[in-house]
Amino acid sequence: MAREKAQILDKDGIRRSLTRIAHEIIERNKGTGNLVLVGIRRRGVPLAERLAGRIKDIEGRTVPVGILDITLYRDDLTTLAHQPVVRSTEVPFSVSGKIVVLVDDVIYTGRTVRAALDAIMDLGRPKLIQLAVLIDRGHRELPIRADYVGKNVPTSSREEVSVRLQEIDGEERVVILETAE
Repeated sequence: MAREKAQILDKDGIRRSLTRIAHEIIERNKGTGNLVLVGIRRRGVPLAERLAGRIKDIEGRTVPVGILDITLYRDDLTTLAHQPVVRSTEVPFSVSGKIVVLVDDVIYTGRTVRAALDAIMDLGRPKLIQLAVLIDRGHRELPIRADYVGKNVPTSSREEVSVRLQEIDGEERVVILETAE
């Protein structure tokens, strides 16, 4: 059983982090031309939609948002479940030649991002792929890093970062959970 150890972001902290990331995406890419956002199911999707909203508020241009399901690309698929639940990938635009910003809630080992990269490459050949995450908790197992980070949160292997979003969880905060030994 996991117990809540600390809250690291509240509703306002999440909002501020996403606003900063939106500005960084615009600055690094010199605007929004050729830019698309792709949220990794589950919590990456509402975060991508929120980033698109912030970018529209700042630039006045709508950035397309897609939804990526990476279930079949995971390297731990056989350990997840006997019959893993596969949801749809909804990327209603071409990624070829685009600047694709993958969006997820937490980066940990890097394995989810590796799976997402494989899934994106199956959809086309982007000009550039970048990664935006709300939380970077360290402990990478693969040479993958985020281009845009809301908050770096060093954690132990006994801790878990739980991002709770209104759209999915009915509340808005990020907490560290600690599992019993």
